[in-house]
Amino acid sequence: MRVDQAEEMSEDEDRSLTSDLVGDGGAGAGGGGDAIAESASKTRNCTGCSGDVTASASASAENILHNVLENVLHFLTSRRDRNAASLVCKSWYRVEALTRSDLFIGNCYAVSPRRVTSRFNRVRSVSIKGKPRFADFNLMPDNWGAHFTPWVAAMAKSYPWLERVYLKRMSVTDDDLALLADSFPGFKELVLFCCEGFGTSGIAVVAARCRHLRVLDLIESDVADDEVDWISCFPEKETCLESLIFECVEWPINFEALERLVSRSPSLKKLGVNRYVSIAQLYHLMIWAPRLTHLGTGSFSTSEAVVHGDSEPDFASAFAACKSLVCLSGFKDILPDYLPCIYPVCANLTTLNLSFANITPEQLKPVISHCHKLQTFWALDSICDEGLQAVASTCKELRELRVFPVDPREDAEGPISEVGFQAISEGCRKLQYILYFCQRMTNAAVVAMSQNCQDLVVFRLCIMGRHQPDHKTGDPMDEGFGAIVINCKKLTRLAISGLLTDRAFSYIGKYGKLVRTLSVAFAGNSDLALKYVLEGCHRLQKLEIRDSPFGDGALRSGLHHYYNMRFLWMSACKLSRQGCQEVARAMPHLVVEVMKSDDDNENDNQVEGMEDHVQVLYMYRSLEGPRDDTPKSVDIL
Repeated sequence: MRVDQAEEMSEDEDRSLTSDLVGDGGAGAGGGGDAIAESASKTRNCTGCSGDVTASASASAENILHNVLENVLHFLTSRRDRNAASLVCKSWYRVEALTRSDLFIGNCYAVSPRRVTSRFNRVRSVSIKGKPRFADFNLMPDNWGAHFTPWVAAMAKSYPWLERVYLKRMSVTDDDLALLADSFPGFKELVLFCCEGFGTSGIAVVAARCRHLRVLDLIESDVADDEVDWISCFPEKETCLESLIFECVEWPINFEALERLVSRSPSLKKLGVNRYVSIAQLYHLMIWAPRLTHLGTGSFSTSEAVVHGDSEPDFASAFAACKSLVCLSGFKDILPDYLPCIYPVCANLTTLNLSFANITPEQLKPVISHCHKLQTFWALDSICDEGLQAVASTCKELRELRVFPVDPREDAEGPISEVGFQAISEGCRKLQYILYFCQRMTNAAVVAMSQNCQDLVVFRLCIMGRHQPDHKTGDPMDEGFGAIVINCKKLTRLAISGLLTDRAFSYIGKYGKLVRTLSVAFAGNSDLALKYVLEGCHRLQKLEIRDSPFGDGALRSGLHHYYNMRFLWMSACKLSRQGCQEVARAMPHLVVEVMKSDDDNENDNQVEGMEDHVQVLYMYRSLEGPRDDTPKSVDIL
């Protein structure tokens, strides 16, 4: 309706402008018969060219509106707002495309590179996601896909001014990186998160050829060792580097080259080194870069080969000199005796990541007692409930907590429980994000969390033992998770586990109206559970399910909603190939992939009736239809 009104208003303005032009022509005429004839002639002339004048005026008004809209849309930074603006009308659709410089692709197979580059031609930043999250748990076949090759080839032709690329769970080759380095002369930022397929030779090309590089972040990626000294490939002159992170590179590096690189990078603010950098070497890097705000410390232990002199450097003074430091991570192969070195910066820290540091509560407490400004804290469960109690008593500004298991086995004896969990809920009332791995939990502790931390946006409770009930009462964990969705009104991401019946899913469907991502493991007792969620969670975008008793009936219950979702993942459930085929026929614009490993094929041959069983279903919306790069282990229905 607003579009129609806007068009009518534009037409009215055009008619008024044309009328004014005609009126001005008549006003210039004199009196008498000649004047009348001249006036008539002028009138005829104006009438004859009125179509051209009208068209010209209309085009002028349209250009003005176009320019105004373009200037307004430049202020829209939210992807959701921009997507909404592009749907207003064709004119807004075109202008929004012209003004979009930051492009986000949530699934690399949802749209083709050709379609993207034909619509958006002023892009300077591209973010692309590939494999779904369960790929991190080895639940997908090798060489599944998510190749960066077609994307970089298309961007090389269409985006010569591209400055930034962020990739997550993508397959990237050294040739891809070489093409990227050669195609974008002003390229500044490369972030590879959980990517694979490339090696140190590809990184060397980026370092050597991207002369304006400001960010090179390799985060949790699998980097092959090509025996190339990539750090020496950076330009010998002063660099533009602001962030260099390579904590995931599991190969020795040329430290002398790294030290020289840091010394000629005056703008360096973020540095994350790998485990082959000792604390003595870290000391020298910190001397060269006292303006660091983020530091990944490497091994945080000594290496006799790099100790300079007989006495150790004053590590604490090096940390004290970094007065801008607000984020610390790393601590791989840590020697706890060196932890006091970071005391001078603890009071200023907002982020502390100890997720690689296997330390005890006694070793943590002196550190955490100084961290009153801490907002993000990651740790291993080796800190025990006692360590979490120390965090709760000190870190009143905490917004994000992640606790990972030292031993991820289901039958391991976990050192944390509902005790530390409840302490956090009572002491850290501003909490917005929690990821908590444990072996035992109670409904009472989860209910307390829902009541004390009602600003929670992300709640991920992973009870590692399968089908674990409330370990005190023996009841299912339904009421705990129900309280979370009832009391935490801002919740958008939820991960559930433990012994859960359909009742828990009914709570989620009824109260989880803002939930966009739901992860389910070893939960539910019938297809009705999934039906509650798919019919009640209208904003659901990503649904991940593993090892749960949901079958074809549960799958069919979401036919009304799948086009609104980014993807559905189901593994080790009770799906049949026929049931998946029915969904594929009913929703032709959905890509339905079923996967089996070689082990699964062998097992199916041995177990009668298993040939129709679907081990893994990955279903996603796509404008392009089925992809053409599937491996043999993947069938598209």
